[in-house]
Amino acid sequence: MAVGRLIAGKSLPLENGDRLSRSEFERRYTAMPHIKKAELIEGVVYMASPVRFESHGEPHSLVITWLGVYCAATPRVRLADNATVRLDTDNEPQPDALLRLDETIGGQSRISDDGYI
Repeated sequence: MAVGRLIAGKSLPLENGDRLSRSEFERRYTAMPHIKKAELIEGVVYMASPVRFESHGEPHSLVITWLGVYCAATPRVRLADNATVRLDTDNEPQPDALLRLDETIGGQSRISDDGYI
């Protein structure tokens, strides 16, 4: 697939299986606000299917509750749900949940100027 190719003045849509750079992935993802979750893993785009209640929605809420209780009881630990994580130029996952340690207690992640981890 040609990166950055245009169709009638618009950029190509983000599609499952596309091989893209992180910057092209972010550009296309931003241009498609109706897409709720897409990830870039080893330069390949993966788009999630609809989420079912019993197999994902309910267990996810239980994990978030558990992590939320832990976060509330543990100083300088932060919790996020579906936050994008920029690992390197070929990997930008969006984990269902993550805990982040504050830098003052040894946390090694950073929040970028545009709000990504």
